[in-house]
Amino acid sequence: MRLALGVSYNGQAYEGWQSQASGRTVQDHLEAALSRFAAQPVSTVCAGRTDAGVHALMQVVHLDAPVQREPFSWVRGTNTFLPADIAVQWAQPVSEEFHARGSATGRRYAYVLLASPVRPGVEAGRVGWVFRPVDGNAMRQAAELLLGEHDFTSFRASACQARSPVKTLRSISITQRGAYWRFEFEANAFLHHMIRNIMGCLLVVGYGHQSPGWMADVLAARNRDAAAPTFSPDGLYFLGPLYEPRWGLPQRTPAYDWLP
Repeated sequence: MRLALGVSYNGQAYEGWQSQASGRTVQDHLEAALSRFAAQPVSTVCAGRTDAGVHALMQVVHLDAPVQREPFSWVRGTNTFLPADIAVQWAQPVSEEFHARGSATGRRYAYVLLASPVRPGVEAGRVGWVFRPVDGNAMRQAAELLLGEHDFTSFRASACQARSPVKTLRSISITQRGAYWRFEFEANAFLHHMIRNIMGCLLVVGYGHQSPGWMADVLAARNRDAAAPTFSPDGLYFLGPLYEPRWGLPQRTPAYDWLP
């Protein structure tokens, strides 16, 4: 039986999603917990890898279950063996045609930023931080220049393994609540460090160091050196993949109502 799982995690303590020799990744911990629950090895495939320090509200994985258990048992049983900062939110049987990565039609991320003269305390590691004010209207104008299908080489990490730098950025929204800013991104797919590199450029515009139109110049350059430095991973959240309704998978978890 193929299962899809929704998984949330705080990425501060981990070396990203993908399994590493150190064993200090989210995938390593999840597969160890699943294997203990099933009493035999279990491997998973995720919808989108996340870097060290990046969080997820609803990472989606699929696995081919070696034992027959009720979906709620996979949730509660696996969570018994997971650390407190990783939790399976739901489990649902799917057909063998389903693929967590290949069946996704899009992906969503949010970046939460604190703009304050004083660094974060209780929210340290969960928000990005700048000590100066930012201009929301200027950042929105700059963000609009990125929408659509483009070659995003200027926003691509040197270690990116994607076959093509051409992606379709469907939407960017920028909202403010007090000292906190929330940036939401949706695309068919993202390049390695793409959002963090876009964030670096948006903040340069937000500070007034560049005009909104500078973003078009960065995009057209197709050169990483044209863009701003990569911004912190602390406030980046993988909101989850998008799937066709026929799969019947959840689109949200309770954490969506908690995120600023």
